[in-house]
Amino acid sequence: MQRDLFDDEHLLFQETVRDFMAREVAPYHPQWEKDGIVPREAWKKAGELGMFGFSVPEEYGGAGVKDFRFNAVIVEEIMRNGASGLGFSLHNDVMAPYVVDLTDDEQKQRWLPGFASGELITAIAMSEPGAGSDLQGIRTTAIREGDHYVLNGQKTFITNGINADLVVVVAKTDPEAGARGTTLVVVERGMEGFARGRNLDKVGMKAQDTAELFFDNVRVPVANRLGSKDGEGFFQLMHNLPQERLSIAVAAVAAAEAVLEQTVEYCKTRQAFGRNIGSFQNTRFVLAELATETDIARHYVDKCILALNAGELTAVDAAKAKWWTTELQTKVIDRCLQLHGGYGYMTEYPVAKAWLDSRVQTIYGGTTEIMKEIIGRSFGF
Repeated sequence: MQRDLFDDEHLLFQETVRDFMAREVAPYHPQWEKDGIVPREAWKKAGELGMFGFSVPEEYGGAGVKDFRFNAVIVEEIMRNGASGLGFSLHNDVMAPYVVDLTDDEQKQRWLPGFASGELITAIAMSEPGAGSDLQGIRTTAIREGDHYVLNGQKTFITNGINADLVVVVAKTDPEAGARGTTLVVVERGMEGFARGRNLDKVGMKAQDTAELFFDNVRVPVANRLGSKDGEGFFQLMHNLPQERLSIAVAAVAAAEAVLEQTVEYCKTRQAFGRNIGSFQNTRFVLAELATETDIARHYVDKCILALNAGELTAVDAAKAKWWTTELQTKVIDRCLQLHGGYGYMTEYPVAKAWLDSRVQTIYGGTTEIMKEIIGRSFGF
């Protein structure tokens, strides 16, 4: 079925991103996997091509355009290249609504030019050792003392955690107020008491820096708070989570499509019992099933992108997209790996790396179980 999501300008941008991936990412990503991190220079080169901050106003170096289709182009090209180390989607899709929509003029002047140029790398610190999907269970505190907050606590599983220059930290400014006691404060590189722990050793996504963060009496200026007053943080998070979950869904479908395409080509050339394995009915049936489900998922996700652009994407819609596509991604890649036989278990084959990288998709951004709970509550039980 013909895809009609993108206009000519998106397709031209797609060519730019595709060229960037071929020149600046694909040749180096295997080394980045060994290093456990993507060099900052790659971020700067992407920034020079206008790959960051589409919604950042032009006066701060952005494109001044709120159109998630541009975000989707980048996510899809990253996934089709298996470049799981690039934390660009966290920067563009997750962080942009916070630093563009929730900042005052002074904060915009300080942060947005670097955000758009790729010179200022961002992260958001939600998860803690004892609180993942349950954001109301966080224990990090930011207690007001005059013109500063005193921040104490620990965060973990933080994407871009090593590279980040600016971290939005979810903290309790009133530990007794429940959700209404949560505030988002921005910690900047070099603040005394802010320390990074390990670059975590993950099952997949080896080139993506994922870190523990520690805050020991970090004095954060009240001028670094997002929003006009304390206690708005939980509601700010709930407002922005649908876009984050849609970004994950976009990545899931693109990854499934890429691996499926690679597997079809493999099945045309791999021989067994004197003929290519694609000629066996079982192979054709497996591929037919996966192609059908992936195509259906693609059109639902594209519809969600248009809904987001129109301001109509609901938390329930995003939850449906997130859980379904990520579960489908793991299914597609697992069954494609099976069709590769023993070679599928060799990490030199893209399907093996995709298999390792995909497993976290059903976990971060809200687990499949949490997504189903969000959908289930919408029935009014």
